[in-house]
Amino acid sequence: MKNSLKSISYLLMIGLVAFGCSQRSVTRVSPDQQIDLSGRWNDVDSKMVANKMVQQFLNSPRYQQYASDKGKTPAIIVGYIKNKTSEHIDSDNYIKKFEMEIFNSGLADLVESPEFREKLREERADQQEFASPETAARWGREYGADLMLFGTMTSETDTYNKKKVVNYITTLYLTDMETNKRVWYGQEEIKKYIEN
Repeated sequence: MKNSLKSISYLLMIGLVAFGCSQRSVTRVSPDQQIDLSGRWNDVDSKMVANKMVQQFLNSPRYQQYASDKGKTPAIIVGYIKNKTSEHIDSDNYIKKFEMEIFNSGLADLVESPEFREKLREERADQQEFASPETAARWGREYGADLMLFGTMTSETDTYNKKKVVNYITTLYLTDMETNKRVWYGQEEIKKYIEN
């Protein structure tokens, strides 16, 4: 009986130690810190590609000539960036990174996405009924986009034994809304080497 109690006590102590060692630890880190746990696409990749590609098209001779010919700061709407990779990548979040880069550049105006335009139109309709005429937003004053930025995201994977290389490719087009003429066409790649 005494040995059984000792064994049970010993097992309980081992269980408590093992349970204590498996506790989760959380540490706050800077959002700019690069952390790659799985080797999959992550927030750092989204920020890096958005920054590089927006700078590429804003500084391209074709975009600058387009802006000069227009005689004003071009207005851009970020359309759809289709995810054709095998990974789940939040394209809405990816698009927001591009929108922020464009907006903060000061070299282009940003036009709202269709989703937000609908919300604005609902509010404008409510104002026509409930707001005073002096403060109600007027219809027919929306700013039309001159250009649309859209494209695709693909990946190529090569594996051997416990090694893997994934090459992520974002291809974007900046197109004139009126003429369908491409003003800029670019690609940015991020290649990751993963070893297990």
